[in-house]
Amino acid sequence: MKHVSHGLAAMLLVAAAAFAQDKAADNTQILIDKVKADKKLLVADNMKLTEAEARAFWPVYDGYQKELMVINQRLGATIKAYAEAFNKGPVSDETATKLGEEVLAIDQAVVDLNKSYFAKAKAVIPAAKAARYIQIERKIRQLLSADLATQIPLVP
Repeated sequence: MKHVSHGLAAMLLVAAAAFAQDKAADNTQILIDKVKADKKLLVADNMKLTEAEARAFWPVYDGYQKELMVINQRLGATIKAYAEAFNKGPVSDETATKLGEEVLAIDQAVVDLNKSYFAKAKAVIPAAKAARYIQIERKIRQLLSADLATQIPLVP
């Protein structure tokens, strides 16, 4: 599970650049496209779908990725806002509250997305495979969240 979600890969770059006050790499889109393809291969390798299951599953996968991208963009914007506040000096209580609430709302959005797509996946593939898919998505996100945690300093 060393591959990453395309949105979170970009956020790792954003986080590193934002806190270092550097510009993001010009090849970010190339990296995002590669990671996106790698993730799909990782999911395909681990799902062990029949041909009929694959025809039904991949549209569900694509829908999940589209909605996840919106959530990841939200997280990226939150990381950027925090980096800007952090780089200016002490973070105010008002800013910390706003950013903290947004992070928790993003976490809830991911939980809601997983619940929704678990049901959608179960409607087209066996429940065990639907559970496996959500498990793969969660593992990827957890690995990336750990990477982000190492790059984002605590609120001073």
